[in-house]
Amino acid sequence: MDTPSLDIQIKTLPSSPGVYQYYDKDNKLLYIGKAKNLKKRVSSYFTKHHDSYRINVLVKKINTIKHIVVETETDALLLENNLIKKHQPRFNVMLKDDKTYPWICIKKERFPRVFLTRNLIKDGSEYFGPYTSVKTVHTLLELIKGLYPIRTCNYDLSPHKIQNGKYKVCLEYHLGNCLGPCEDMQSEEAYINNIEAIRQIIKGNFKESLHQFWKQMMLHSENMEFEEAQQIKEKIDVLKNYQARSTIVNPKINNVDVFSIISDESYGYVNFLQLSHGSIIRSHTMEIKKKLSESDKELLELSIIEIRQRFNSRSKEIFSSIKVNVGDTIKVTVPQLGDKKKIVDLSVRNAKYYRQERFKQIKITDPDRHVNRLLAQIKKDLRLPVTPTHIECFDNSNIQGTNPVAACVVFKNAKPSKKDYRKFNIKTVEGPNDFASMEEVVYRRYKRLLDEEQPLPQLIIVDGGKGQLSSGLKALETLGLRGKITIIGIAKRLEEIYYPGDSIPLYLDKKSESLKVIQHLRNEAHRFGITFHRQKRSKAALNTELENIPGIGEKTVVELLKHFRSLAVIKKASKEELSEVIGNSKALKVYNYYLSKKE
Repeated sequence: MDTPSLDIQIKTLPSSPGVYQYYDKDNKLLYIGKAKNLKKRVSSYFTKHHDSYRINVLVKKINTIKHIVVETETDALLLENNLIKKHQPRFNVMLKDDKTYPWICIKKERFPRVFLTRNLIKDGSEYFGPYTSVKTVHTLLELIKGLYPIRTCNYDLSPHKIQNGKYKVCLEYHLGNCLGPCEDMQSEEAYINNIEAIRQIIKGNFKESLHQFWKQMMLHSENMEFEEAQQIKEKIDVLKNYQARSTIVNPKINNVDVFSIISDESYGYVNFLQLSHGSIIRSHTMEIKKKLSESDKELLELSIIEIRQRFNSRSKEIFSSIKVNVGDTIKVTVPQLGDKKKIVDLSVRNAKYYRQERFKQIKITDPDRHVNRLLAQIKKDLRLPVTPTHIECFDNSNIQGTNPVAACVVFKNAKPSKKDYRKFNIKTVEGPNDFASMEEVVYRRYKRLLDEEQPLPQLIIVDGGKGQLSSGLKALETLGLRGKITIIGIAKRLEEIYYPGDSIPLYLDKKSESLKVIQHLRNEAHRFGITFHRQKRSKAALNTELENIPGIGEKTVVELLKHFRSLAVIKKASKEELSEVIGNSKALKVYNYYLSKKE
């Protein structure tokens, strides 16, 4: 696949947080950076004047821009750190492997301690983080300490040592920060319940803690223990005001490959994330052209083998968005919840962004391919027998039942063909009747096309639900076109798509390109119809008032409007001014008519 120009690569970047990577013409990694807004940050390299000689040299060498999308700016900072350590690009500041971020550890021991650490030890303890700020960790630990009394000593609190009275309570007990498990003043069960609550708070789940505190507060209140109830209320307020920020890294996820796939009619897009010690160290997305309508499973299995060989991956576990079979020696998991599911969702998001980026690039560099792909997608989504290169959409306009009109807009190759748009004055229907009006205009449109031997569309869309669709279908049946042209209706409220003879509507994904084309057609028909309706209504209002003047006919009205341009100017015109246009006799009639209205 040819690399698009830098300009196109920059224009098609997402405006999301993430990490960007610059490569030279030999595909050598030059620089890794983080951004709150990828498009804005990367663009700044190419639009600003840089005083730094080093940055100017870097910009001249850039040939390819790759990126990884993440949830937050904090995640981008962490990911940038991981990738720089792994790849050590030439233009980045070198990061030493011992530069680490702080974590919160729940120690694996009887009566577990909760503390800040920078070292991850594989002893079964739980680690949460990393956090980009030590201040954030201290704030969270202070919150926990204020809510749940836990020990800070590093004693071995084994049952026999406690029973033998080996330890004595310390100052923390007397300050109320510890309940004295070292002297058997707190049961292990009660302590572990507190640790579980702390674990949920660190994860950002406060629901259970709030519920327990609420029960305690109500109990104190019922027992008239208002001071204790107030203390619990303060803890509830603290919890409600605190919000924990999750990160993309989990130290338990080690030496794992993550794969996901999304696809359309012609191509599949496979994203690969490589994880080591809980950190993302590589991201790569591959585009695969379909040859024989291969399934996502087939494409993903082929891609996993290819990508793992290319990057020499030896991990024994794969997280995937769908179930695949890549051999008995590799464990494949399709996560449904938790951190594993989050990392797969991140992979899917990156595949989607890559696909959108490719669409934008193709739209600029290869518009024919873009149109063919889009039409193929519409054909698939709407279950059409043929590719809809010619689509027509109808809309009725009769505000307050006056001046009923209709509009027909035409799209060819998924783009408006404005020279083919048509307006209709409703002729056979009395009063506001959308169904009868729809039947009339559909009949008139295709009767004319048949009479003139013009090409018919492959798809007709009527703006409305089952009633309008039935009326359009009736007109086609009268013309002998039922079954020869697909006709569907789109209802505005929930964007339901109705088919003849099917009471259950089709719902397309709100972000699907097919729905966007249909909405564009519907909105364009509505705009075109409303514009025509307003013109007709305005003209009718003007004509009615002038023609109501005795002795003034249609020809005189046209002359007046042609000269004075508006009714407001005619009302203010003098007898002399009117006489110059329509003569003394008629001018007097018009002048006297408006003069009498002023009195």
